[in-house]
Amino acid sequence: MSPGFGMSGGPLSPHLSTGDSVRDKCIEMIAAALRTDNDYKEFGVNCDSMAVEIEDHILLMTATDMKYKNRVRSRISNLKDPKNPGLRKNVLAGNIDLSRIASMTAEEMASDELKQLRNVLTQEAIREHQMAKTGGTTTDLLQCGKCKKKNCTYNQVSDFCGNVNTR
Repeated sequence: MSPGFGMSGGPLSPHLSTGDSVRDKCIEMIAAALRTDNDYKEFGVNCDSMAVEIEDHILLMTATDMKYKNRVRSRISNLKDPKNPGLRKNVLAGNIDLSRIASMTAEEMASDELKQLRNVLTQEAIREHQMAKTGGTTTDLLQCGKCKKKNCTYNQVSDFCGNVNTR
């Protein structure tokens, strides 16, 4: 690795500098995010040059305005997220192309745990919407726990394991 590539962080090497202070600062912050937990050492990658390429792809998608800054901030926070080290490791290992990380949505960058939680919440919302739409089945075999009357409606749904629940 060339000595001028800033493996340990700090200011961007002059030969990687864009000459634009905003862009250079964004590149430095992306490189620092890639260095979180020193994962980059096990992959033997140059975080500065990776950050330059990621920033370059972001710039191609947006001008250096608020969209650009928000996209950069989103990459930085997701790469540094202690609950999602897999994203950073996959970028460092080359499993996620640098152009791809620049264009990923927040949902795509999320940890597996968060993706699973979102899926559960989405399925629950769909189920609740379907129950509200159908109105349920009317019966006099059940007694309402609140008013004690027997003219009730109920909905039967199955959970993610296939178990049937009556509500």
